[in-house]
Amino acid sequence: MYIDETLFSDFLEHKEILWLGIDFTQAKFTQKGFNLPGEVLKSYFNEWNMLIISDQKKYDIRLSFRKPIMNYDLSMVSKKNKTIKTNQILCENINVENVIEKEAMCQYLTGLNYPQLHPYALLFVVESFDSNSKTGSVWVNIVHTKQSVPVLCEKFLKVPSGFGIKSYWSRIFYNLLYDIKNYAYYRWENLVKTNI
Repeated sequence: MYIDETLFSDFLEHKEILWLGIDFTQAKFTQKGFNLPGEVLKSYFNEWNMLIISDQKKYDIRLSFRKPIMNYDLSMVSKKNKTIKTNQILCENINVENVIEKEAMCQYLTGLNYPQLHPYALLFVVESFDSNSKTGSVWVNIVHTKQSVPVLCEKFLKVPSGFGIKSYWSRIFYNLLYDIKNYAYYRWENLVKTNI
């Protein structure tokens, strides 16, 4: 986990957050469960992204991140996800070498060109969807768009459930937001407050 305590303290004072979407460009998927035609798999990237916007009661970013106003701009993520070569992201097993280190994630975030609609934005970066272990690994990132720097990066491991590929793996994002709302956000707040 990485946190910039000064910027996160400032983030706590803001009433708005910009939702950038779910970035799949760093992800690995197990062939078991995802051995689909390339365009079919890529269509799921868009569907998972649209879920957060179309069903905001279920996937409630505002509640989880304590922000009464949520804006969204999926343009950056949509453009990036279209560049994915699906044959390069499928593997038999998710190995240790596929795991993204904290430093690499922070470096990745500093290289992105963010929309300048709001100082603070939220970006999920999927590390892996592993059908073998029935686990999804997702980096939750808060970034300062004006400075192009990470404010907070933390990886979460969640278990999918349900029927059909779309519903089964979308449960990862529901469980993730539930965790943030009930546990992680308090932990982040307390971490910053105790170090002030």
